[in-house]
Amino acid sequence: MAKNKWFGWGKKNETEKQEDTLIQPVEEDQENTIAEENNADTEKTDEDQTTPEIPENIKVGFFGRLKNGLKKTRDSITRRIDEVLVSFGKVDEELFEELEEILITSDMGMTTSLKIIDELREKVKNERIADTKDIREALKKIIASKLTDENTRLKLDTRPSVIVVIGVNGVGKTTSIGKLAHHLKKQGKKITVAAADTFRAAAIDQLEIWTNRAGVDLIKHSEGAAPSAVIYDAIQHCKSKDADVLICDTAGRLHTKKNLMEELRKIFRIIRRELPDADIETLLVLDATTGQNAVSQAKTFSEVSELSGIILTKLDGTAKGGIIVSIKSELNIPVKFIGVGEQMNDLQPFNPSDFVEALFSAQ
Repeated sequence: MAKNKWFGWGKKNETEKQEDTLIQPVEEDQENTIAEENNADTEKTDEDQTTPEIPENIKVGFFGRLKNGLKKTRDSITRRIDEVLVSFGKVDEELFEELEEILITSDMGMTTSLKIIDELREKVKNERIADTKDIREALKKIIASKLTDENTRLKLDTRPSVIVVIGVNGVGKTTSIGKLAHHLKKQGKKITVAAADTFRAAAIDQLEIWTNRAGVDLIKHSEGAAPSAVIYDAIQHCKSKDADVLICDTAGRLHTKKNLMEELRKIFRIIRRELPDADIETLLVLDATTGQNAVSQAKTFSEVSELSGIILTKLDGTAKGGIIVSIKSELNIPVKFIGVGEQMNDLQPFNPSDFVEALFSAQ
């Protein structure tokens, strides 16, 4: 496929580039609008719940949303495990095979599922587990160990630090950037977003909506501009405004295409040249509903740049949440954020122990 079909860059002189570049400032009335929207979202959620209102900065609120978001996955995995354990009166090979089938069909993947069950067999043997009731806790601990990673937090120690967000179209990349910007702004950080997916006009428009909601600066050019030029201008803006974090949106068409991968490499070269000492997080956005296809996407994108983490979206809309275990086990890439809803606060930093507790919690 011809390159200009992928990226209709078009040449621009310096004057045109300045006219194209838009710095979207955060105005006071905009802050008020955002606050009103967030309050409206909270009120709407509270109307649907019978429990008392819980402040969003309290951990139990995050756990509650996580537990609700994992309902379909919990039904697919934990409920079926419980049914099997109740139906078996003893721990034998047939029980192991039933559990193995549940893990595989919940998109933990063949390789990961076999490893988990092999570890379960060994644990049962070494600890002389004879009661099926104890199998549940043993399985829970093994899955938790597969998700444990020391690098689940973002490393953003430099000013500015850079987050490059990559992923194919349709995985929730644009909304994840908006929610991530909101999350970081709540921590007191000054955020700038670069709209470097210039191939698709809708991407820029959608990103503008989300950055408006988050109340952060947006640097954008017109459709067809060079993504590397957008990144360059955004970096200069961050330097002049002393921003804490630059979040870079990128193109996301057909991850197998060579032109796209080369453009991503160009973006990384610009960042490393202009900010040689900056901390750079490369986050790949994956859609949990795609199951094992998400693993193949991660393998492809890892060829462009070393991935520092995963944002796994749409966990609330799928029974295939087991993919999170497969990604960590097979690729050893830490999951750093998970999406469990459509609201601004539904993108959560990934906590392995909380995830497993929510997965194995009572209905």
